[in-house]
Parts: sequence; structure tokens; C-alpha cells
Amino acid sequence: MDSDTFTAKVRKTGAFRMMKNKNSATVYSTDPNWHLQEEPKEKKNVRQGTVYLRRESKGRGGKTVTVISGLVGDLKQWKKELQKLCGSGGTVKSNFVEIQGDHRKRIADFLREKGIKSKFAGG
Repeated sequence: MDSDTFTAKVRKTGAFRMMKNKNSATVYSTDPNWHLQEEPKEKKNVRQGTVYLRRESKGRGGKTVTVISGLVGDLKQWKKELQKLCGSGGTVKSNFVEIQGDHRKRIADFLREKGIKSKFAGG
């Protein structure tokens, strides 16, 4: 039996598992119940700094958006929470969260409740 036939039979029966660990070479096992044990990821203790809220309307056809910069963590989750709070749409662009409309006051109050310092920037 050549190696290609053996590999095909092993893959078909599922008696052979191959897993790759990010920090080491490929790991082989013939035990069907074997799983690679991942090391727990350490969470970085990132401190939230000052968040800046600014209103923009240039280049948007006269539409106003609130741009939030300086948020730490998952920006998509922040966007979701802020959209729900303001009842409007929004997006994540690079390191900013944009919420449609002028909601600076409402967002500042929300961040203050969470213990995050915020400042109004621009006009």
C-alpha cells in the first residue's frame, strides 16, 4: 500500500487527526478523541482613556454624524450599544465609531454612567 492510499483510508475512517499549534510544529495523533489543548489567552489589562466626541457634517451631503474616538475594546460591540442607545444607524471606520445624527450629549451621559471620561471636540 502506497502512502497516498494509506492517507486516503485514514482520512476516510477518521482514525487520524492532524492539528497545528500556532507556536509549534504539526501535531499528529491516531486517537480519535484527542484534541489539542490550547493555552488560555491572557487578557490585556487595557485602561480606558478619554473618549472624544465630535460632530461632523463635511463631505456627507449636509448629514450630521457623531464621531467617537478613543474607545478601547471591541468597536463593533460599542457601535451596537450606541446605536441602540441613540436609535439610529452607525458604522465602524478604522479607530472611530460613527453614529448618524448629533447625539453627543446622550453618548456623553452614557459613557459617564460606565465610568468613562469623555470630552466634546470640535464644533
